[in-house]
Amino acid sequence: MRFVTWLLTTAAAVAVATWLIDGIYFTGNWSGQEEIKHKLLPLLLVSLILGFVSNFVRPVVTFFSIPLVIFTLGLFLLVINALMLMLTAWIADGVGIGFHVDGFWNALWGSVVITLLNWGTASLVKDKD
Repeated sequence: MRFVTWLLTTAAAVAVATWLIDGIYFTGNWSGQEEIKHKLLPLLLVSLILGFVSNFVRPVVTFFSIPLVIFTLGLFLLVINALMLMLTAWIADGVGIGFHVDGFWNALWGSVVITLLNWGTASLVKDKD
């Protein structure tokens, strides 16, 4: 149940980021039932890719950039999050999912939106473990 909750909240956060930021988008239909039908599965797949990248790649990148994180008082973590979103878009494009992030600044703002929404929903949804 915890995985499903995480997947749905991450998918919702990615959807909000695509809605708020013009440089983050899915290709395909733009309105109506067709948009929902053709973007729901890619949205869930992008959330899975983002989870994989966040859990396996991000810790390694963060470890090797500890001096930069310390020097910038943690602000370099924003850069790492943006790079992880760009990597997610690159992987999604490689496997044929129509998810795109145009440029670093869009990735930075998108990662901020996704992080804040995930943090907010995680604080609202408590685990019963």
